[in-house]
Amino acid sequence: MIRIAALSLALVLTVPASANDLAKDLAPTGTLRATYISTNPVQAFVDPATREVRGPAAAIAAELAKRAGVPVTITGAQGVQGVIDSVRNGVADIGFVAFDPVRAEQVDFSQNYALAQNTYIVADNSPIRSVADADRAGVRIGVGARDAGDYFLSRTLKSATLVRNEGGVSDAIVKALLAGELEAYAGNRMRLHAAAQKTPGLRLVPDNFYGVEQAVIVPKGNAARLAIVEKFIDEARGSGLIADAIARAGLVGVDVAPAGARTK
Repeated sequence: MIRIAALSLALVLTVPASANDLAKDLAPTGTLRATYISTNPVQAFVDPATREVRGPAAAIAAELAKRAGVPVTITGAQGVQGVIDSVRNGVADIGFVAFDPVRAEQVDFSQNYALAQNTYIVADNSPIRSVADADRAGVRIGVGARDAGDYFLSRTLKSATLVRNEGGVSDAIVKALLAGELEAYAGNRMRLHAAAQKTPGLRLVPDNFYGVEQAVIVPKGNAARLAIVEKFIDEARGSGLIADAIARAGLVGVDVAPAGARTK
C-alpha cells in the first residue's frame, strides 16, 4: 500500500514538471511571444472591427501557448528581416516567415504548415496568359525585394528581367503596371487578388509559379523549441486546426502544406 501511494505521488508530481518543461523550452519569459510580417495577411492580420490578430499564425501561436499553459502575444514586424531579427535578438520566441535557404543561415525553420501560392498580376490587355508566358526576353517582372518570390524567381527565371521594389504591390506598382512600365508583378495570390479587386484594368494569371512555404522560425540551434513546434504542426495538420484557420481568415490561394520534405 505504501509503495502504491508513493508511486501515485511520483506520477502526480511528474505531470506539472512536464508542463513546466514545455513552457520553459517554448516561452522562457512566461509568455509565448510570436511575430509575423505585418503586411502579409497570409500569415496574420489585425481584424479592423475587433482589433484581434487573426489568421493561421495567430491560431498556431495561441494553441501552442495554450498547451504550454502560458499567455501569448502576437505582434506584426516590419518585413521578413524584422521577424527574423526579433527571434535572433530574443525579442520573440517564435516567428512566422516563408522558408528560404538564405534565411535558414540566420534561424532554424520548422516544417511547412501552409503553402501561399504565388502568381503574377498583369494588365487586362496583357498578352501574358500564364506563368510560362512571363518568362520571355523584354518582359519586366516586378517583385518585392527579398520576398520569397524574389529568391525563387532569381533562381529560376531564364529570360525575363526582375525589377525589385520595397513594400510589395503598392500604389506605385499598380500605376507602373497600368502604364506599361512593368509587364507583370509577382506576389502571393492573396495580396494580388486584393489589388486586382480594387483596381479596374488588372487581372491575375490563373496558374501559380511557386507555393511559398510558410513555416515557423526559432533561434538557431534551439533544438528543444524546434521539436515542440514540429510535433505541434504534425498534430495541427491532422486535426484540421490549420485548415480551419485558413478558412476562417478567408484567405485566397493558401493551402495546408503536406507532410514531408520541402522544396529545395
